[in-house]
Amino acid sequence: MLVGSCACGAVSWTLRAPPDWLTRCTCSYCRRAGALWAHADSADVATDYAPDAVVRYARGDRTLAFVSCARCGCTTHWESLEPADHPRMAVNALMAEPDAIAGLRIRTFDGAESWSFLD
Repeated sequence: MLVGSCACGAVSWTLRAPPDWLTRCTCSYCRRAGALWAHADSADVATDYAPDAVVRYARGDRTLAFVSCARCGCTTHWESLEPADHPRMAVNALMAEPDAIAGLRIRTFDGAESWSFLD
């Protein structure tokens, strides 16, 4: 299990199973957010926040929304805007304690150009 929260604690998530790896994406949003994504089926992630505690940002083809805390600004996760077709999401593993993710492999995904892993 992996647990994380934003800096102020208003938004938190729990990933029920540890990820096989973390993904560093090179797209314009992810590199600016500085995220390390742990991808999972939506059913394996529990989020906890008040409805007005987050801001959602959909970009590009608008199939997913980046979710950030409205108070401290941390990007905590992204969610599918088409969950029936794409029941996946990702949590920002940098919101977890460093020791919890220390041994996980980090893969780089070229979301800026080739849309493929670089390793």
